Amino acid sequence: MGFAVGVGEADFAALRKENAYYVDKTEIIYELVHDTKNKVTLFTRPRRFGKTLMMSMMENFFSICKDGENIFEGLAITNHEDFCKEWMNQYPVLFVSFKDAEADTFDSAYKMLGTSIADLCKKLSNITDSELVNQADIDVFNRLMYQKAEEQDIKNSLKTIMRMMNAVYGKKAILLIDEYDVPLAKASEKDTAKNGYYSRMLDVIRGIMSTALKDNEFLQFAVITGCLRIAKESIFTGTNNFASYSVLDERFSRYFGFLEDEVDTMLEVADRKEATKDIKEWYDGYVFGNSYVYCPWDVINHISALRYKRTTKPKNYWKNTSHNGILLTFVKHSDFDVAGKFEKLLNGGTIVQTISDELTYDTLHSTEDNLWSVLLMTGYVTKADPNEDGDTVSLKIPNKEIASIFQDSVIRYFTDTVNSDTIQNLMGLLWEKDEIRSGEILSGLLWDTISYNDYHEDYYHAFLAGVFVGRGYEVESNKEKGLGRPDIFLKDRKNRRAIIIEAKKSDKESDLDKDCDKAIKQIIDEKYAEGTPGYEQILCYGVAFYQKKAKVKLLKI
Repeated sequence: MGFAVGVGEADFAALRKENAYYVDKTEIIYELVHDTKNKVTLFTRPRRFGKTLMMSMMENFFSICKDGENIFEGLAITNHEDFCKEWMNQYPVLFVSFKDAEADTFDSAYKMLGTSIADLCKKLSNITDSELVNQADIDVFNRLMYQKAEEQDIKNSLKTIMRMMNAVYGKKAILLIDEYDVPLAKASEKDTAKNGYYSRMLDVIRGIMSTALKDNEFLQFAVITGCLRIAKESIFTGTNNFASYSVLDERFSRYFGFLEDEVDTMLEVADRKEATKDIKEWYDGYVFGNSYVYCPWDVINHISALRYKRTTKPKNYWKNTSHNGILLTFVKHSDFDVAGKFEKLLNGGTIVQTISDELTYDTLHSTEDNLWSVLLMTGYVTKADPNEDGDTVSLKIPNKEIASIFQDSVIRYFTDTVNSDTIQNLMGLLWEKDEIRSGEILSGLLWDTISYNDYHEDYYHAFLAGVFVGRGYEVESNKEKGLGRPDIFLKDRKNRRAIIIEAKKSDKESDLDKDCDKAIKQIIDEKYAEGTPGYEQILCYGVAFYQKKAKVKLLKI
């Protein structure tokens, strides 16, 4: 098939030279430079929404050290001929990423930050050859490159390099900073003991930003990306002509993520139009400003998989790429009663919440509104109505992929927090054939966890498996036994006994008794208890659920 996608490729030039499929977002350059006149622009978007590729595209367009004529051929930006003559490959560009400057301690993260700046200097080492560059700046540059710099050198590093560029090329520099807030996000996460990690890292990043952005005569303009907008007074104090565009802003909303027509075109070119519905259900649904967008990372990954196997089913590509721990932190937060809201979201509903797009990492967990704001800015929830304005908006889970991450977090929370004594008590009651008290304990456990899928039968199966797994028994779920597959087959090998459970979901509370009988009849008809030689005792239970109520019935022989 004559179609290729570059999975994980964030180098714009490489993507174009490899002739990989590219969704044209180059018009953002014209809109940003020609229409806004911003001195400093901050774009905040969730991870995996193309921020780094966008910054690489800008570097290749503006940099005087690049040749963009061929790689931009045929793209939207070239329709602005006069603009391209004025700006394409006409300016020195300083492109730095802070994405690797994260670690468990401040010292380690600071070293990683120093390494990122050292690597940047190595790429630009030829500017020290110019006689136009001040020797004092060369000395600082060399200390940065060989990682012998003092903290003050690090704080002034970007401005120092830009001054050197200005001397060499006779033009102000364009500054591109990608993932500016990664060091602070990690510092906030690890500074649980308030040992100063966050405040020290904030001081360093604030120093770098302040010297590079505030009253810097060598700056043409700057573009910065990150996940969150850190409050201006915390890090961007005094920065002039500063503009920030988050997921709430209409302007530039179509440039990060794929629009529906862009995905449709890609699927048509790839000859995979039949996957349209699946891709929409799994990876669409994000509302940025007034635009509905797909996550580009997911779309590219899934179309790449479809390229090799046409029947590939959608899966969760976000799972191992983002900091999903924020969800678990939220669910566990004892100060906020959010269980009901999580249940509503997981069952396809919406909640109304006050949110803000201006936060500080050290106060993320101080209020429930802040945490919902973080979930919105990082893509775990999205606006339900793109036309809503103001600070109070309706929120929903955007798609099946994010719903599955929510569900995993809920199951993990339940597994981590359920009282082991309660489970042991339940097991004892089941072995003692106490139907009534077993049902009471299961009902209590249901009340303590978060339900999803509108109480579908699959939820109750997963709930039961979560109750029994890791309790010292061998647990099989939906494995073949007899003529069918019981929901739960629990083996106590040491004592040569077993429990078989078949679960049913009731449509109303008055059906619980009847549905327990149906489950028991299924155990008998499908002969679930047969084919288990060596077990001296096999207890069979029918269990029926209605919302958060459970009824347990024993098959009496």
